[in-house]
Amino acid sequence: MDRDSKNLLRKIIIDVAVLLTVGIPVLLFFLFGKPYHRGFYCNDESIMYPFKESTVTSTMLYIIGLFLPISVIIITEIFIHRAAAGHVAHTFMGRAIRSWAWNSYKFIGVFLFGAVSSQLTTDIAKYTIGRLRPHFFAVCQPNINCSLPENQHKYFVDFKCTANIGSRKLKEARVSFPSGHSSFSAYTMLFLALYLQARMTFKGSKLLRHGMQYVCLMLSWATAMSRISNYKHHWSDVLAGLLIGSITAVLTVLYVSDLFPHKIPAEKSEPLNGRTRESQPTYYESTRDHQAIPLQTADG
Repeated sequence: MDRDSKNLLRKIIIDVAVLLTVGIPVLLFFLFGKPYHRGFYCNDESIMYPFKESTVTSTMLYIIGLFLPISVIIITEIFIHRAAAGHVAHTFMGRAIRSWAWNSYKFIGVFLFGAVSSQLTTDIAKYTIGRLRPHFFAVCQPNINCSLPENQHKYFVDFKCTANIGSRKLKEARVSFPSGHSSFSAYTMLFLALYLQARMTFKGSKLLRHGMQYVCLMLSWATAMSRISNYKHHWSDVLAGLLIGSITAVLTVLYVSDLFPHKIPAEKSEPLNGRTRESQPTYYESTRDHQAIPLQTADG
């Protein structure tokens, strides 16, 4: 194996290892996590709503949230590759890796890293706070007689759920804050909208790209609003979820991906009538390979 192939393989192994390091705790939370055992007041009307099935199920959320951005990234990179008479980005063990395949790997890898980071951030809050969902009474049916006047203003921590449901639903009834549907949909759809802003260069229509971006954001918005109307979350849970997903998407795009390279000023000296003077700053585009590509001077 040649040196370039070894370096490329090492890079891929490190990327996968980092992704697993962040992603495995998400799986552990799902399988073995125990939320904080929060109590309740009998007169707390915010947790007395009926149980309703989700308009946007978890399966729908993850399929659309992962499949749609990944598919759009691959298709967009193929079009960019063909339009620019794409070249070979790398060679691995004598085999050519086209630029569309390498760019797809980079952007999808960054996208997945941000997705698991957003989910882990959400899960840490969920299991640490243990907020009860709006339908908690309907799901749990605690063995407390809340009809007694003396129990109306008491805070009960020692109770048992009498409803004949699985342990998974009882666990889910205790992880209301923040909304996982809201944070995941906000991250995936905002990342996709920002990706389209940076990479979609189709000139055939002024509104096509922005229309697609709007659809992405509305998918996230509708998902978040459904969590309130389905009595799955309090409005503050949804707001917090939207903020977590949106902030993670912006930070991932700006500081992890190469979608919007930074511009940094650099000074240079130029001769002027036999003398040397400091010229106006020249702005450079920084890349992940730590190369500087001159863009323009401050003089225009």
